[in-house]
Amino acid sequence: MAMARPTTEVPRTGAHLVPVPAPAPDAEPLEDPRQSDVDEWGRSEKTRAMARALFQPFYEHWFRAEWEGLEKIPTDGGALLVANHAAAIPSDAPVIMHGIETELERPVYGLADELFKKLPVAGTLWSRSGGVLAHPDNAYRLLREQSQLVLVFPEGSKGPGKTFNERYRLRRFGRGGFVQIAMRAGVPVVPIAVVGAEESMPTLANLAPLAKALGLPYAPITANMLTFGALLGPLGSALWFPAKFKLRVLDPVYFDETPDQPRYSRSKVMDESEAIRQQIQEALYDMLRTRRSVWSG
Repeated sequence: MAMARPTTEVPRTGAHLVPVPAPAPDAEPLEDPRQSDVDEWGRSEKTRAMARALFQPFYEHWFRAEWEGLEKIPTDGGALLVANHAAAIPSDAPVIMHGIETELERPVYGLADELFKKLPVAGTLWSRSGGVLAHPDNAYRLLREQSQLVLVFPEGSKGPGKTFNERYRLRRFGRGGFVQIAMRAGVPVVPIAVVGAEESMPTLANLAPLAKALGLPYAPITANMLTFGALLGPLGSALWFPAKFKLRVLDPVYFDETPDQPRYSRSKVMDESEAIRQQIQEALYDMLRTRRSVWSG
């Protein structure tokens, strides 16, 4: 008598599921490994901590950053930090953000042009490190709704685009948009004068036709390209010179204006913007007068 061939029975739904006991009421919740620390702006505190660790040797030994008046930056509440801007690849932003975050233990969000966000890989790292697209609505939400420190450079790309013979001569602060944002958000403007960035990557010439063809704000030829680039190749062109940094925080500027108004006096906005620009300019001239050398401060 032939034996019957065994058949495979498809189990009914749930037939082979093993019951998992419910966790005890007082048990610690399990950490979800899929959770991310990236906030709504793209900033990651883990990435930012890594960036601080990597930048610390530059900050401490390469730039030897020295602050004056750091206590004038609020330890809580929103404030708009405004500084002069320089270097073909700006070095002032990372120095300011690093110094405040390590000394005051407050995060800083840096506003920058859309160009940074579009850069492959670097754009993502920029966002993870606290970079935010420069837009009035973004600044307002960070300042008014989230009480954060926000860093802005009113010179825009005109600052890094300056050639070395124009160093430390501030360009126009746009149309004073940063003042209007501060008024609307009800926060002070904290001016910061920075000496050292101009010499960290001096622009010897600007190739305007090339910049226009590439859709860039400027196309610089820097001393770093001729020095480090010749020795280290393309990556060497992005290395800053070890210029001594000095940063002076000026008195916060408060505005006697009601926040959240639909509009503010254009003439007052422009007057306040120019007054802040002049304060930073005078501070720079004073710091340069007492500076011993580019390398020793």
